[in-house]
Amino acid sequence: MPFSQDTAHTLIATLREQLGDRHVLTAAEDIAPALVESRGLYRGTALAVVRPGSTEEVAATVRACSEAGVPIVAQGGNTGLVGGGVPYGGIVLSLARLDCVRSVSPGDAAITVEAGVILADVQAAADEVGMLFPLSYASEGSARIGGSLATNAGGTAVLAYGNARELVLGLEVVLADGRIWNGLKALRKNNAGYDLKHLFIGSEGTLGIITAAVLKLFPKPLSRSVGFVGLPSFRAAVELFQHMSRAADRDLTAFEVMPRFGLEIVLKHAPGSVRPLAGDHAVYALVELSSTRPNADTGEDLEGMLAAGIENGLVEDATIGTSEAQNAGLWALRENLSDVQKAEGGSIKHDVSVPLSRLADFLEQATAACEREMPGLRVCAFGHAGDGNIHFNLSQPVGMDKAAYLAEWGRFNRIVHDIVSEMDGSIAAEHGIGLIKRDELALYGDPVGLDLMRRVKAALDPHDLMNPGKIVALGDDAPAALPV
Repeated sequence: MPFSQDTAHTLIATLREQLGDRHVLTAAEDIAPALVESRGLYRGTALAVVRPGSTEEVAATVRACSEAGVPIVAQGGNTGLVGGGVPYGGIVLSLARLDCVRSVSPGDAAITVEAGVILADVQAAADEVGMLFPLSYASEGSARIGGSLATNAGGTAVLAYGNARELVLGLEVVLADGRIWNGLKALRKNNAGYDLKHLFIGSEGTLGIITAAVLKLFPKPLSRSVGFVGLPSFRAAVELFQHMSRAADRDLTAFEVMPRFGLEIVLKHAPGSVRPLAGDHAVYALVELSSTRPNADTGEDLEGMLAAGIENGLVEDATIGTSEAQNAGLWALRENLSDVQKAEGGSIKHDVSVPLSRLADFLEQATAACEREMPGLRVCAFGHAGDGNIHFNLSQPVGMDKAAYLAEWGRFNRIVHDIVSEMDGSIAAEHGIGLIKRDELALYGDPVGLDLMRRVKAALDPHDLMNPGKIVALGDDAPAALPV
């Protein structure tokens, strides 16, 4: 969507009048960090990074861009993994200054926060009043809640509390024409027409910009235990999860899996990592029990479940943390896995989900298919086994040229995503579509569903100015989907 230099200059001048010079950044060194996501797969361009300090300033910025016909990409912590926050011309609208916790209401079990509040700070604000905000993932120290909601983030607590979508009571959103929709209600039941908030959660800023949210809070667990388990196979891990889920019900708050290769690279590259079990195992599971019941003893419960797993041959070895420091150390083995993969060279990543009943089948079939396709390929399949979400990542063969390996991304997409599709799964479990899966969505998505998405986009953003080219491409000038 081309626009003239005169239009760009006039817009920048208008934004400086509205926000002040220091909140409209145009110098190359100032805008450079906003042009690349954390994985470095895409590099974009932008006229400026603007930093409004209120919802009203966000609305004024959007109105000015709309009138000028200049696209807008909203950014929170810029921790995305699918190219969804990378701009291709136009304005980057940073939400970092919208960082106010507006209210905390233990009586409503709710907290109202602006979009720029860092996720860890939302958790801390809940903790200060003796409650829990359960959304948690590795980048929570820099990710901002607006981005978490715009991507419908998952994380490690989905098993017990659901995705980000399930944690939202209300939203405030700036629409593509600059109007403000105020849906900030702390209501558990509200059937007054369409539930509009769900249009914007997971929309990656393509329909509007989330500026504030009312989020659910929960009682803090009074007892918590973490175990690290060695298993002979992913199939044994899935069976162990099923046994534990029946025994623990909602007290089973996390069930994460990782392969031997995953643990080995964490121990190799993450400083301070300690091998949790004496021997080697094909697969490892990190399990967590937590309870709000005053008399609960999750340590005893977890020990009993793992002992039963040993007796029935599912579990080969296990350890249970005896302190919060040990619990944190066990969790770090899982949480550091995403980051250390880069030390092993190129990584072709797939964030997929399949029905739990097909999870073991998927892991076996997809692993065999990819290893057949490229000898020496190292499969690093890990993640949230309890909710069927696996990060099916493929590390390059040792010694292979990284660029040559990453050029095979499309070929491995077809292998992995074909299997996911055959199992009635999803090619985008928790990271979103962004750019990297936009064309995959067009290939695997239901045609009627894709048509509805385009109609919703056209209705709410008729000029295609809100993060254009992401999720669904409406114009002919959309950026390339696969990394270049």
